[in-house]
Amino acid sequence: MERYEINVEIGWRYRDAVDAEWLRGVAGRVLAAEGVARAEAGIVIAGDRKVRDLNRRYRGEDAPTDVLSFCLTENAEGFVLPPDETTRLGDIVISLPTARRQAEAAGHSVEREVEILLVHGVLHLLGYDHAEEKDARRMRASEKARLSAPGVL
Repeated sequence: MERYEINVEIGWRYRDAVDAEWLRGVAGRVLAAEGVARAEAGIVIAGDRKVRDLNRRYRGEDAPTDVLSFCLTENAEGFVLPPDETTRLGDIVISLPTARRQAEAAGHSVEREVEILLVHGVLHLLGYDHAEEKDARRMRASEKARLSAPGVL
C-alpha cells in the first residue's frame, strides 16, 4: 500500500492559481508509477525572486529558473530509514511566473506547465538526472510516460 506525505506551500500571491490537492495528486501519481511505496516530499510554489535567490545560493547561478529540486537522498547510500520506512525525498520549488511565461510560449495551460515541472522535479528527487545524454534520454522517457498517463492534463 502506498503512503505519501506531500507538504505543499503556496506563496500568498499564487494561492488562487494552483490547488494544493491537485499538486499532491500529481506527485503521488509519479511516485506510484515509479514504484515508491512510502515517501515524504515538499512542494513550494513561489515567485521568480525567491527561486532566483535559491538558485544563486544553492546552485551558484544568479538567474531565475522554472523548477529546483533539493534531494535529501542524494549521496545517502547506506542511510538508515526511520522506523516507519518512509523515504524523505526532499523539496521541489516551482516559479509560477516562469511557468506562466513558459506555458504561453508553448501554447498550453499554466496547469499543464506546472504539471510538467512537477513531474520533472519529482523525478529529480528520485535520482533521475539529465547531465549526461544517456541519463537525459532515460529521464525524458520517464517524463513522457508520466505525463501521458491517465489522470494527467
